[in-house]
Amino acid sequence: MRIYVFKSETRKQLRAFAGDPAGSKLPPRHGPWTATGIVPPDRAPPHNLSRDAVEKAIDAEGFQPWRVTGKAEARV
Repeated sequence: MRIYVFKSETRKQLRAFAGDPAGSKLPPRHGPWTATGIVPPDRAPPHNLSRDAVEKAIDAEGFQPWRVTGKAEARV
């Protein structure tokens, strides 16, 4: 599965993974959402997040939210 990475424009530290390039299932209350990258099928998600957990959340809910903090935010 190709995983698409998004950031919320209303909540600076909020990010999300989605299963489609439009992020059609991302929660609108935290949007607008901006695409920031793609995790190819053969790569791990950033920040040591579990690819298996991310894919399960995308299959069940359509997205997987996560937050960046401190040093991680400076690298994004």
